[in-house]
Parts: sequence; C-alpha cells; structure tokens
Amino acid sequence: MSLPPVLITGVAGFIGNALALRFLQAGRRVVGLDNVNTYYDVTLKEARLQRLAPFEGHSFERLDLADRAGIDALFRRHGFRTVVHLAAQAGVRHSLTDPHAYASSNLVGFLNILEACRDGGVEHLLYASSSSVYGGVTAMPFSVHQNVDHPLSLYAATKKANELMAHSYSHLYGLPTTGLRFFTVYGPWGRPDMAMYLFTRAILAGEPIRVFNEGRMRRDFTYIDDIVEGIVALAGRPAAPNPAWSGGAPDPCTSAAPYRVYNIGNNEPVELMEMIALLEEALGRKAETIMLPMQPGDVPATFADIDDLVRDTGFRPATPLKLGIGRFVDWYRSYHGV
Repeated sequence: MSLPPVLITGVAGFIGNALALRFLQAGRRVVGLDNVNTYYDVTLKEARLQRLAPFEGHSFERLDLADRAGIDALFRRHGFRTVVHLAAQAGVRHSLTDPHAYASSNLVGFLNILEACRDGGVEHLLYASSSSVYGGVTAMPFSVHQNVDHPLSLYAATKKANELMAHSYSHLYGLPTTGLRFFTVYGPWGRPDMAMYLFTRAILAGEPIRVFNEGRMRRDFTYIDDIVEGIVALAGRPAAPNPAWSGGAPDPCTSAAPYRVYNIGNNEPVELMEMIALLEEALGRKAETIMLPMQPGDVPATFADIDDLVRDTGFRPATPLKLGIGRFVDWYRSYHGV
C-alpha cells in the first residue's frame, strides 16, 4: 500500500514548486495547493506549475487558505500524513501597504491548516517561518535559541505568530510541528519582488537599481536547492518533545511538546555590494545605483546559526553565492529570452 501524498501549500510559489519537483522526482506523490494570486506575475506561477504537469504523482488544487470548508474537504479526501505549509502572503514592504492580506493568509489561513491537521491525524506539519522574526535582535549569528519578541514588520509578526500557534497545537493535541526559518532564498524560478530578480531585470534593461541603507546591508543568501534539501531532511524527522526542556529556563526552539524550530540559511552573510558585483560579473554589465536610506521594516543584517540543523540532519547548505548567481542569471536569460 503506497503512502498518502504529501500536501505542499504554495506550490505555485518559488520554494513550494521546487520542493514539489524534488519530491516527485524521488517518486513521492504530491498534492499541491495554491490560490495563484496576483501579488506578482501570474504567468511565472503558471509556468512553475507546468514543470510539475508531466508527473503522474502530482495533482493540483486551486484553493485559498482562508476557505475553511475547502481545506477541510481536501484533507478528508487525501488523508495526508505529512504537510509542508509554504503558502503565505510574503513580502516585508507589502505588509506596510496591505496589512489585511497578511491577516487573512498568514493567520486565518494557518489556523485552517492547523485545524485540518488536528482533525485529519497528520503526523508531521512543517511550515515556513522567516529570518525576519529576529527583528530587533542584533546578536549574530541569529540562533533559534534566542528570544524573538521584537518583530519590525507585520509580516515578521505574522510569522512569529505562526510559531506560537503551532506550539499551542503541539501542546494541546500532540501535533508534531517544525518551523522553518528561511534566510534570503534565491535561485532559478525565484520571486520577481526579491532584490536579485529586480536588480537583474534593471541592469539588463539599462535602468538604475535602488540600493537601500546606502548599500550597508548584509544578507545570508541561501540557494533554492539548499533550502529544499533542508526541508526534505527535516520532513523525515517529525518533531519530538525535548526531555530536557524546562519552564524555569525555557528554550524557545524546543518544548515539552513535539515542537521544533530550525534556521535554514547559508551561514555566510554577504555584503549587498558584493552580491551586486557578482551579479554584474555574471551579467557582463555594470549597474547604475541609486543609494537610498534604510526602509521601514528592514533589518541591516541576517546571519543564520545552523548548528541545530546540521546536528539533527547532517545537512549543511553550502552553495557558493557566485555559483548560485551564475545559475540564476542563466535561468533568467533563458526564461525571459534575454
């Protein structure tokens, strides 16, 4: 008897699509869910979905997370045992202008997933958190054992809320939950609202790029394949209670309940101007820059401590930024016919 399919929400998105492809290539059946909204280019989302179409083990559900009845019916039909919840309203800056979209998708939508997992007997829920939860924390590298109670954007606050909501379900119902704090994901089929994509488009079009915080930004750029391998490694390890956990000195990333949080990052922050230089080299063109101040909601640096990920899975992200940028540029030129 074959295993029930894996549910991947956000399957038309950057990470969800790459993860679905990875599972399908390994022979796992996948049900993909996405509402294919217009936050960015729908044509790109549809093209991503076409990558999955040749696989017999894949089925797609166009469904909104806020549709509680639809989510419940989907879980009843398929009997999922593993759920990877990657769908969300993304973007720090967009949360400043459309905050209600974040409440609907990231809070109400996540609650609907949690309830469906509880009712459906799911054995492991993995869900996307974000490096943005570190917010006002300045101690580097960012460790999952640090408290993260000072988010700097509503987007970050909703991701922190997801971790808290997951813990309550782990505690109340024994639902194993694993939170995944992703660090600046980039690579082929990436998001058009992210800096690397925006910069590439502008440089090839001969337009200036906007560089925030006068270029004094550092990011832990993490290649998409490394993100996917980290998720796959953790998917096979349902969260378990930490027997050493103590309410007197609580460890934020573990619990007496089956609850875990991990960073998935490259563990190597890079200056933004260095990233731009590598992009210029790969494109064979120089960028014209417009230096701007720090934007509301942004943080000056990110740097992932991945000791827990390496200890528990043996996996360590390791794609050099130069190699990853080269692959992204090759894909960009091919996809856009540039």
